[in-house]
Amino acid sequence: MTSLLFLVLISVCWAEPHPDNSSLEHEKIIHIQEENGPRLLVVAEQAKIFSQRGGNVTLPCKFYHEHTSIAGSGTHKIRVKWTKLTSDYLKEVDVFVAMGHHRKSYGKYQGRVFLRESSENDASLVITNIMLEDYGRYKCEVIEGLEDDTAVVALNLEGVVFPYSPRLGRYNLNFHEAQQACLDQDSIIASFDQLYEAWRSGLDWCNAGWLSDGSVQYPITKPREPCGGKNTVPGVRNYGFWDKDKSRYDVFCFTSNFNGRFYYLIHPTKLTYDEAVQACLKDGAQIAKVGQIFAAWKLLGYDRCDAGWLADGSVRYPISRPRKRCSPNEAAVRFVGFPDKKHKLYGVYCFRAYN
Repeated sequence: MTSLLFLVLISVCWAEPHPDNSSLEHEKIIHIQEENGPRLLVVAEQAKIFSQRGGNVTLPCKFYHEHTSIAGSGTHKIRVKWTKLTSDYLKEVDVFVAMGHHRKSYGKYQGRVFLRESSENDASLVITNIMLEDYGRYKCEVIEGLEDDTAVVALNLEGVVFPYSPRLGRYNLNFHEAQQACLDQDSIIASFDQLYEAWRSGLDWCNAGWLSDGSVQYPITKPREPCGGKNTVPGVRNYGFWDKDKSRYDVFCFTSNFNGRFYYLIHPTKLTYDEAVQACLKDGAQIAKVGQIFAAWKLLGYDRCDAGWLADGSVRYPISRPRKRCSPNEAAVRFVGFPDKKHKLYGVYCFRAYN
């Protein structure tokens, strides 16, 4: 009988380090859980949710008690906490906390998030006016007394991944400069998942670029000698993780749809870069960014066989219908280069934001 009782106790007890004093290496907190008592369960009805920039989205999360049909026991107030997981899963960014009538949102989420609360056990989070930076994985944590449970939901955005290098040429960006370069072009640094999906959709690029987790990778759909060898299999090549301050590569950026109009400005003459900037301003717009030409091409099917200036000083043109003298072999945003801003003459692509 004594040995049987010992086994029963072992099955319901566990120990963990004391959270308030990490220096007490041997001090433990003992948790005892009744095996036949209600256990809190948190469930996400969908593991992935798709949206786009500027839209609204609901991240599903509901909580239950095992062995009961009610949402909460009524003994303790229920605390709901939403956080965003970083790409390396080492940190969590606070998004929203609710307990009773108290509500608090954090950082860039302030004024954009709230709980749906369609039922007493609904902890789903509504995010309005989706931003590019909202992409990622979110954790829903529900706490009631000593019980808690979590669920993770991925928020994916419809968009396009594009490789980017500055006027200085390839392999000139450390990680922090790469992040800023993407932001400057109306985009964010892409994640591995986004690059992988782009590779599956046909993206082939032989220059290695930074990703949001600090790794350096590049996608190959057509193996060839200068890009890992022609006898290798297609895939996303991984250079590994490099020094974010000292190592220099290109970058893969991600952008989504926009709230505005992207267009080629009809102008009687070709323009220098400065003239192009002023021409867009005179038309009530701004010179377009690289992310905007890629979004217009990929998401709107924009097609124009005229090379034009963009904000970073590059000259490009988008082809969604390949044809002779206009990217005959593939649909793509064609890159002319970074011409002399003062002497070379081209058209210009403008962007007018909607209010």
